[in-house]
Amino acid sequence: MLSSLFPNGIAPFAIGGSLMGLGVALLYVSTGRPGGVSTFFSSSWSWLLRTAFFRQASLVDSRNWRLIYTLGLILGGALYALLGLPMEASHIPAWKLAVGGLLIGFGARLGGGCTSGHGICGMASLSAGSLVMVVTFLGAGIVTAHLLRWLA
Repeated sequence: MLSSLFPNGIAPFAIGGSLMGLGVALLYVSTGRPGGVSTFFSSSWSWLLRTAFFRQASLVDSRNWRLIYTLGLILGGALYALLGLPMEASHIPAWKLAVGGLLIGFGARLGGGCTSGHGICGMASLSAGSLVMVVTFLGAGIVTAHLLRWLA
């Protein structure tokens, strides 16, 4: 049964999940704040823009650790590539990736955070709001996948 669900074994998932959990715990212990990627975008703009939204204390005061957090994400991907681990190129046209990115960004702002923030960090801190968002993300994804399969 387990081998049919994980034909390549569970080790990569167990190692990845453990490293993510360790990272989330380390971030929370060192900053007292949960992680998430969508807020990095806003805090990055706070370096350049002087509008009231981007000058919020929550964005300005957290931009240094958010920069380190994001560099860790980039360096992790670079390390994966440098180790020559298996990667697969996307065959999705660039315009679809751009439109998807804009929609995801809008949804992350609308939902008060991204899927990683709610799903990994919010759920780990037992946030009721994150639970609602994760159920919403999953429900919308499942319905969308079934609709697209039905339309195809």
